Amino acid sequence: MEQFQELLSTNPLLLLAYLFGSVTFILGLKMLSHPESARKGNLIAAAGMIVSIFATIFLYQYKGGEGQPVGLHNYGWIFGALIIGTIVGTLAAKKVQMTAMPEMVSLFNGMGGACAMLISLIEYRNDSMPPTGKFLIIVLGMIIGTVSFAGSVIAWGKLNGRVKDKTIPGGQMINFIIFAGIIVLSVMVIGGFTVSPFMFYGIAILAALYGILFVMPIGGADMPVVISLLNSFTGCAAAFGGFLYNNPVMLTGGILVGSAGTILTILMCKAMNRSLKNVLIGSFGGAKATAGGATKEQGNYKEISLSDSAVLMAYAQKVLIIPGYGLAVAQAQHTCHELEKVLEEKGVEVSYGIHPVAGRMPGHMNVLLAEADVPYEKLLEMEDANDQMGTTSVVLILGANDVVNPAAKDDPSSPIYGMPILEVEKADHVIVNKRSMKPGYAGIENDLFFKPKTSMLFGDAKKVLQSLIAELKQV
Repeated sequence: MEQFQELLSTNPLLLLAYLFGSVTFILGLKMLSHPESARKGNLIAAAGMIVSIFATIFLYQYKGGEGQPVGLHNYGWIFGALIIGTIVGTLAAKKVQMTAMPEMVSLFNGMGGACAMLISLIEYRNDSMPPTGKFLIIVLGMIIGTVSFAGSVIAWGKLNGRVKDKTIPGGQMINFIIFAGIIVLSVMVIGGFTVSPFMFYGIAILAALYGILFVMPIGGADMPVVISLLNSFTGCAAAFGGFLYNNPVMLTGGILVGSAGTILTILMCKAMNRSLKNVLIGSFGGAKATAGGATKEQGNYKEISLSDSAVLMAYAQKVLIIPGYGLAVAQAQHTCHELEKVLEEKGVEVSYGIHPVAGRMPGHMNVLLAEADVPYEKLLEMEDANDQMGTTSVVLILGANDVVNPAAKDDPSSPIYGMPILEVEKADHVIVNKRSMKPGYAGIENDLFFKPKTSMLFGDAKKVLQSLIAELKQV
């Protein structure tokens, strides 16, 4: 509190800049809750961040060796890092494909955790015997930041296929032992039972190992939840950095990210009808996810031709499109929007059913369709889509799999049993576009493909949609 009053009295302009930054973060986060205002909200928050950064560079002062206020002076290093980071970030954001967006989000989130970890390491090096309260913040920031960094890197590797799901025998017990070791070492270091720097760095090593091992066995279908959870970790670690540097805007930003990530994680777990503990321990979608319905006798599936699909959709009253990761892989969101417009020209009502965990990250399908300028009012949340399913003539599933699998309702032995799904089997006709009959990302065979109402339309989503559009124009 004394430091805050000192900042207010000696540098009110800096405090005003921090206040501006904090307000823009709150406004930006609020606007991000709606797709129509999300882009503007992102720009507003970015503007607040820019103001806060430059205010810190040019206005921040600390007490020098003789107690005199001293400003930052190593501008070469600061602006060199800013320029390099800006160039790398801009190029990465511009070049990234929608299929790789979850990977980029995970990697960037890991970089935030790494920053929090480095802050704690530097502060410990500068002050190896800080007060107990400050030391607690340093240690907590390092632990959470390191776990977020290591876990996000593994999540990045799993999403791009470089790291495979791997369940280690006795992994839960190993994680428990590592976690207990982190707590014991932290108590020893913070309590002053040891002054050895090796103990402190040992905590960082154990935290990195824990981050790797706790993400490694989690299956692909749970990756959106894991990304959201790791994002909340990074926010909490950043908030600890705000405490260390008495930086209100850093504290506000960290708290907002941490709380928003936590709320989103809880909501996504609710959408899957599972607890966070079950997600982290159950390894749903991992190496053992094929247990359950995968070995059942399913019978035969039937295919449908492009011309028959076009006729069926052209004379439908209502068509509901279910997007999935396959749509992102094919980069077919713009073609899908074109199909929507062609159908509407024929008097067909078209909307989209969005499952909360479709894709590889939170809101993946919303981002994908927003890129193609699909009107937001056409994007139906799962509950609303299910309410309309009984009056829907045709459901067109584009690359979605686990989120429409009726085993979640009908098969108690299935790993996804109890997870809310899009109940597409209630529609009159179901057309499923996939490349092949291979299981989805969770490794679970889909009972829907063998239902009487379901017809398979094989092929790349973009090519299939382009052919459908051509056929529809001739109907």
